[in-house]
Amino acid sequence: MTDLTKGFALNSPALFVPWDVTDQGLTTLFAGLSIKRVTRGYYVIECEPFAGLLCSLGFHLHGTLDELEFFRSSYIDQRKSYEEFQSHLETAFGDPTHTGSGSEGFPSHTWLMPGARIIHHVIDRFGPEEHVRIIRA
Repeated sequence: MTDLTKGFALNSPALFVPWDVTDQGLTTLFAGLSIKRVTRGYYVIECEPFAGLLCSLGFHLHGTLDELEFFRSSYIDQRKSYEEFQSHLETAFGDPTHTGSGSEGFPSHTWLMPGARIIHHVIDRFGPEEHVRIIRA
């Protein structure tokens, strides 16, 4: 099971991103890679966070890293995307701590882990929008 107490390990690029990383530390860690600064405290990179899962990963920093946001630039098949993210999350973190009815026909899952809380659900925000986040505890 993946340990989130100190940070998050990416599959590709093979990097460990600690929770205590700052904006400057993040850009140094990803030097030479195509990380994009979207705004102050928010960066995005295309990567493979888990073996076999390609997506975008957003880094939210308020001084240091406090949230990872996993998403796709396009959701052609919402159900397939949801199932793929869920499968990778369960492989990495085991069964969710809590599963609820959710919305838009998709269950809502939460994992309470040492070091972080993980959420995976779909909300209606101008249409269905999938949310996959790891939030520092």
